[in-house]
Amino acid sequence: MDLRDIKGIGDKLASRIINHFGSQEEFFKAASNYEVYRLASMEGISQRRAVEIINTVLGNPSEEFLKTERAVQIYEEIVQRIIHYTNTEYAKNRVLLLGPGKNPELIQKNLQMVMEAKEKAAHLPRDELRNLFKNVNFSQATRPRYDTSKAILVESREDYSSLMDRELNQYAQIIHIQEVGSLDEFELVVYVYRDGALELDNTPNLAMVNCDAEDLEIVPEIVLSYYQENQILLENILKIREILGYPSVLGDVLSILDSLKASGVDEKSFDTAVNQAKEWADKELEDAIKKVDLSGVEVLDLLNKGMSPKIQEIFDKILKDTVKKIKDDTGVSFDPFIQKYPLEIDEQELERIKKQELGKEYVRVFEEKVNAASQLYLLKGEVEKEIQDVLEFDYKFALGCFAYYYDLHAPQMGDGFCFKEGLHLNLAREDSSYIQRINYALESPDNVALLTGANSGGKTTLLETLAQISIMSQMGLPVCAREAQVKLVDELYFFSKKRSLDAGAFESFLSTFMPIVVREEDKLILLDELEAITELEAAVKIISSFINFIQDSESFAVIVTHMAREILKNTAVRVDGIEAQGLDEEYNLIVDRTPRMNYFARSTPELILRMVYEKSDGKLRDIYGKMLERF
Repeated sequence: MDLRDIKGIGDKLASRIINHFGSQEEFFKAASNYEVYRLASMEGISQRRAVEIINTVLGNPSEEFLKTERAVQIYEEIVQRIIHYTNTEYAKNRVLLLGPGKNPELIQKNLQMVMEAKEKAAHLPRDELRNLFKNVNFSQATRPRYDTSKAILVESREDYSSLMDRELNQYAQIIHIQEVGSLDEFELVVYVYRDGALELDNTPNLAMVNCDAEDLEIVPEIVLSYYQENQILLENILKIREILGYPSVLGDVLSILDSLKASGVDEKSFDTAVNQAKEWADKELEDAIKKVDLSGVEVLDLLNKGMSPKIQEIFDKILKDTVKKIKDDTGVSFDPFIQKYPLEIDEQELERIKKQELGKEYVRVFEEKVNAASQLYLLKGEVEKEIQDVLEFDYKFALGCFAYYYDLHAPQMGDGFCFKEGLHLNLAREDSSYIQRINYALESPDNVALLTGANSGGKTTLLETLAQISIMSQMGLPVCAREAQVKLVDELYFFSKKRSLDAGAFESFLSTFMPIVVREEDKLILLDELEAITELEAAVKIISSFINFIQDSESFAVIVTHMAREILKNTAVRVDGIEAQGLDEEYNLIVDRTPRMNYFARSTPELILRMVYEKSDGKLRDIYGKMLERF
């Protein structure tokens, strides 16, 4: 696939994307990992545009379903609510790419997944999981640092070139056998031999590796650095998998890493052990020699011949114990002392032993690293899969938490729109004692309804609730209603702006609305506050024609209007009303927010006027009474 051939991208944008990601292949890899935010970080690319581009690359359904800006906004508000429950960039990106479609099988499959996730989320330690997810994301690709303390020794120019071609020179210096000076300047020398021509018996820091060995057997850090850099991630992945009851190889991985930490080389341990042993020995010598009783002959021997047998015996015993102490501390038996009082450290001997033993230790640690790298290399695929599984779980966990906290229920697919005890998402997490759930239906043959009623009575909220239920159903999500039946449609229109249909606005009205009705696609059309200020009669006739076209199609529409009586004179259409039942003691509207079907709702001004009338007296009461007669 060529990025420039994808519809809607073009050469200029494709070049910018390739430059941003480094290559076309890297971009396609990012798209396959749903990395919306990475694309959206480009200057001039909005989050919405990034979603469109990646959806196009992945062959996902386009956003043809959402036909108006308000419909898109309602969809994006739903997505943002879900994103609140995501913990990883992966899950956020997946949610951003979750769009409405019309394939019943895919919708049902996603709906089943979300309902299972809701049930699982209800029984999981959600707060504990969210804390663990703070340190979870994609694993970091790493490469070892260049190690100046290590050298790779080869026998021939061919082997030298081979290791250079394998780019092992990025990790340590490669030395040809003819260029060998002193190998003592390196902590570790890895001799990659073919014939074993070099005699290096007295080189304790030398590890021998056959020239046919894998890269990790020469530079085990090529494998180990990935695990060491991602250790915190792996620890959290393991804890999450244990909570979820998932099997894991990460326990073994972390045990291997911990064993490497315990096998470091400590050069200071030799100095510390020798100095502590000397301090002990000097004190023992001082105490022992004070107790020695020498005869005159022994004193003369001491002057003429040096050390007397009695003192020599003391030195021999104490030095023997001292060497044992050093061995207990270092694991190595050696005597680094010149026999004097106080004892003198033979620095040359100490350095020789340190170099010898540390060299052996570096080789031992290297061999342990090779062994660990060999094991971990074989586990890399399983480790990556376990990380991916947990990231995928976070996506499902977010959907499950959203469904759980908003008390969402699976809709049924049908031939119309009907819901019981529905709620707008804005109200779903409020105190339920103050919230009224609503019922509504829009089904054939009444596929068009006019919605009337009190100002602030909930007409717009009802339209938005219906839009949310339609969008969420086609996203494969449960909806905010106890029961719901939803028709899968091709397009959703939501017009929320008040439109003044005076004579000068007829052309605009016709060009906006009439193309909608001639399209053959099934539609759900929601019009909020469709008003006429002048040319009322002509506006009503056009709106009535618009309604008739919809009635004769497979589409559905709800129109909020105060022109219902006038429209009914031109066409037969169902009228629903949200009833304002009165005012409470604080003059707030008391509203039954569930629409009554085939019913003109009483208007708010009438209720307010009646309340004022009931509280008035005298001539003012008579005036209010005459006003009420007009209603």
